[in-house]
Amino acid sequence: MKELIGEKEGFKLYLVQDDIGMGNNDPREWDNLGTMVCFHKGYNLGDKHNFRNNQEFKEWWKENGKGGVILPLYLYDHSGITMRTGPFSCPWDSGQVGWIYATRETIIKEYGKNSRKKAEKLLEGEVKTYDQFLTGDIWGYKIENEEGEHIESCWGFFGAEYCKEEGLSMLKYVIKEEKQSERYMAL
Repeated sequence: MKELIGEKEGFKLYLVQDDIGMGNNDPREWDNLGTMVCFHKGYNLGDKHNFRNNQEFKEWWKENGKGGVILPLYLYDHSGITMRTGPFSCPWDSGQVGWIYATRETIIKEYGKNSRKKAEKLLEGEVKTYDQFLTGDIWGYKIENEEGEHIESCWGFFGAEYCKEEGLSMLKYVIKEEKQSERYMAL
């Protein structure tokens, strides 16, 4: 998919779905605050773990989770999958699939005491990013000149809006550089 999202002073900015980034850019392999523990027969989701089932994890959390932050993970599976921390309205194609958590020790180590609210927001963000990965919401932008020649591009943006913002910023930069180059050539 290639969508024209901006045209200015002879340059065109395109938003392009990043098919390569979708398969090779699993955000659960990044340096995350949270650990995602999922149980699903049909999908390998979240982080690798050694829990055999949800009950075993819950028992572990009772012993080790005091002062930590834990959020439920829900999956909707219908013509693709999507994940979030709140339930979906469809009881047939959705349900709780696991948890994302950060222990008290991890939160204190990364952000200091009294950071539970911050940790909760960060875990929500990790789930949103993972959902973008699951749903293919990974993008790139491409800037071309009037002749259709490639001028600039960048890939791997999670979220179309973020990619558009960055692409528009780069388009402004390219135009500025082009004008400076024209001034230099005129001297």
